[in-house]
Order: sequence, then structure tokens, then C-alpha cells
Amino acid sequence: MILPGRTLLGWALLILSGTYLPAQQRDASSVERYAQDGARALAEQRYAEAEQAFEKLRGLEPGTAEVYANLGLVYFQEKKFTQAVAAWRQVMRLKPGLPNSESFLAMSLSELGRYTEALPGLENGFKRSRDPQLRRMIGLHLERAYTGLHRDSDAVQVALELNRLYPDDPEILYHTGRLFGNFAYLTVQKLQEVAPASIWMHLTAGDLDESEGHYDLAITEYRRVLALDPSRPGIHFRLGRALLARAQPASSAADRAEAAKEFEQELALDPTNANAAYELGEIHRKSDQRAKAKQLFEAALESYPDFEEAHVGLARLLIAMGKPDLALPHLRKAVSLNPEDAVCYFHLAQAYGSLGNKADQQRAQSEFQRLQSQREQQEKSMLKGAFSAPDVTKQELDSKDAPEARQ
Repeated sequence: MILPGRTLLGWALLILSGTYLPAQQRDASSVERYAQDGARALAEQRYAEAEQAFEKLRGLEPGTAEVYANLGLVYFQEKKFTQAVAAWRQVMRLKPGLPNSESFLAMSLSELGRYTEALPGLENGFKRSRDPQLRRMIGLHLERAYTGLHRDSDAVQVALELNRLYPDDPEILYHTGRLFGNFAYLTVQKLQEVAPASIWMHLTAGDLDESEGHYDLAITEYRRVLALDPSRPGIHFRLGRALLARAQPASSAADRAEAAKEFEQELALDPTNANAAYELGEIHRKSDQRAKAKQLFEAALESYPDFEEAHVGLARLLIAMGKPDLALPHLRKAVSLNPEDAVCYFHLAQAYGSLGNKADQQRAQSEFQRLQSQREQQEKSMLKGAFSAPDVTKQELDSKDAPEARQ
């Protein structure tokens, strides 16, 4: 891990300030020259020159902790971690309270894989450091040390804190993604060991298969859950979702009809399941069974008033029924819940147009076009759908709507 030159200069000056009282007056000029040359080279990332200057300074000032501290920084940057550990141990022996010395010793030990020795210093440094860049470095080392010691829960806690402190840091996000993926794998592996035939193992397998697009396998796993516990809430819903997904892109009437039956069974078990009511409402809306669809969307919103997709679904239905004035409150609510929903703006433009409000129609159309273009770019991303399936079927434009949307 290479430290920025500006950061290194700050730490070097901190270490050098108020130090170097030469033992003999005749050596004062040499001490000052080597100290300045070393600090300058360190800040400019000329590590070989910095090492040479500080090693000469060590010969003149063998009892000065700050000399070893600067050497420790240089060795750390050069990835000479064994030498860095020796230098930082000297610092701790000569001047234990020198700022950041315990943290750099711990990080050097961590780089050597000596996690048990490194852990106390990393924990203290991560807790106490007030320097954002240094705390970030310590946190990454602490996360790795916990992982190396198989203390996975502790590593996850550190990752969560790093994400809170540095939410837009690409390196933090990368390591967090890897760590969480590994933690999930280990958790599932443990579940497989302790309860391979349990409901929870079948649910886990079904969720994983569904997220990876293996819908036939997911359907099999969910049916195994129902065989073990026919009245377990949520499973008919998941089974229905997998059946709907399997029906795409080709419209399989049989799968859709079977999915509808699963959603109905879910609602029989739990009438407050807003997701099941919404999905069944969508099936009826697309089949032009308006009265039944309206009833289901309203039931979904009664159980879950902030259900964005249900608001959009009901609004689309109301527009189709010639009631754009009733659709507007639902679309405005959906926009307030998710200002990035392109589909919502498209139907908002429709509603405003039907009501003769040309200014608001144009604004909604412009926002739709912006968001739709942005969405198309995002859909090209290699990460689309890589980790999990959506909770419910998202509202999409109908094929007949698309040309109008781009006018």
C-alpha cells in the first residue's frame, strides 16, 4: 500500500519536528542535512535516497526514536516489512508514545502475515486514530487480519465501519464486496454442514438459483420447502416469482397461470402480503381484468402504503380506465419514493397530457428521456443482476408505449 507523498510529508514532519539534538556540536550540520534530505526524498517518494539519508542519520543519532520512525516509513513503502518491524520496535523501545508508531508496527506485522501480533495495535489504531487516511489504512489491515484469523464476524463489522466512514472509496467498496461474498459463502457452507436437508438449506439454494437465473432449480427447491412445511408464509410467493421469471422473455401462459395460483395461495395464507397482491394485480392488469387488478393494487397499498411499484401499477390502470386525475396522486407518490424511476415519469407525462397540462407533460417527458438513457447505460453494466433478484416484478414500459416515449 503506497502512501501519497503529501501524507508522507505530513507524517515525516510530525516525526521530525522538535527533534535531533545532536550529541556533538560538530555533527549538527550533518544531522540537519541528512534529516532534511531524507524528509524531502520521502515526501517525493524517492525511497532509495530517503533510506540512504536516514540510515546515515541513524549512524550519527543511534539513540533517537524519530530516526527509526522515518526509516520505518521508508521500509514500509519499499515493502521491506521485516526491516520496518525492526525499526518500529526500536521506536517503541526508545519512545513508546511517538504518534502513530504502534499503528505502523502493527501494519508492518500484518503485511508479514503475523496477524496475532498485529491485532492489538491495529485495534487500538483503528479506534483512536484521528487522521482519516491513516485510519483507512489501519482499517483495511484490521479487516485482513480478522479474515486471516478466521474471525469473520469481526471482519464484517470493520467493513461496515469502513463503508460508513468512506462510502465512496472504490478500494473500500471492492474489499467489502469480496469480504461479504466470502462471508456469505462460509455461512451457507456452515448451513450445509449442520442442516443439509432443512427448510433453510432448501430456501438458501432456491434464493441462490433464482438470483443466478436458474429458475427450474429454484422452483424445485421452493417446492421442497412446501413439501416440508405447506403453510410456511412467503414460499408460494417465491415460487410464483420464479414461475413468472421462467416465463420471460417468451410469454408462457401456463407459467403465468401457475404463478397466479401460487400468489392466490400466498394471499390465502397471509392476506397482508403486499408483494403477492401486487404480482397478482400485475397479472390481471396485463390480462385487462381491470376490476380485479384495481382491487389487488389497492390491497397491496393498504398493507404497504409506500409500495412504489404498486402506486405505478394502479396509476397505469387508472389512466387506461380514463381516470388520469385519480392516477396523478399515485404517480407523484411514486416519484417522491424513487425520483429515478423512468417508467413513472413516462406515465406521469401521459396523465398530464390527458389532462391538457402541456407544461408539466413536457417536463415529465424530458425527465423520462434523461432517466431512460441513463438506465440503458446501466443495463449494459457487467454487474446487472449479478448479486440478487428484485423483490417484485419491476414496472416496465409496454412495447406499444416505447415509440411514443421517445417522441
